[in-house]
Amino acid sequence: MPTIEADEVAVMETSLGTIVIEFDVVNAPVHAANFKKLVMAGYYDGISFHRIIPGFMIQGGDINSRDDNPNNDGVGGPGYTIAAEIHNLHKKGTIAAARTGGPGNPERRSSGSQFYICHVDIPHLDGEYSAYGQVIEGMDVIDKIAAVKTGPGDKPIEDVRINRVYMTTKSEL
Repeated sequence: MPTIEADEVAVMETSLGTIVIEFDVVNAPVHAANFKKLVMAGYYDGISFHRIIPGFMIQGGDINSRDDNPNNDGVGGPGYTIAAEIHNLHKKGTIAAARTGGPGNPERRSSGSQFYICHVDIPHLDGEYSAYGQVIEGMDVIDKIAAVKTGPGDKPIEDVRINRVYMTTKSEL
């Protein structure tokens, strides 16, 4: 797993604009390094935000969203989970790892790739999910994504694509 430096950020170019994410390498180093690993492998390039709930969050990271079958979106991943690193609050713009809830996941292990970004403060998720970063630029883009019309299962009617994600440093922005 690659290491991630404190000044590294991810730049996420979406069909609705660009989002810049900084990572909490102190409280969630494994989740941050995993996100970087997937970025470096091109894993997120071309996938969609497959679940959008305005006033709550937007969710992406499912490799299945690259295909033309919306019915399999939300269940894909890289084939592994990550041990919980639950330390951070869910503020507007927080990025956190999605996970399966309930008795089937008592250790609260995170999805290996799926994430959500908080559209607003979500205090009832504090202490429940592994938050590992914060949007530092592009909250207007999060607002645009959250405003997209959705259908059953909170799936967007029109795709909101993550065109490309790459790593850089704050000083290179």
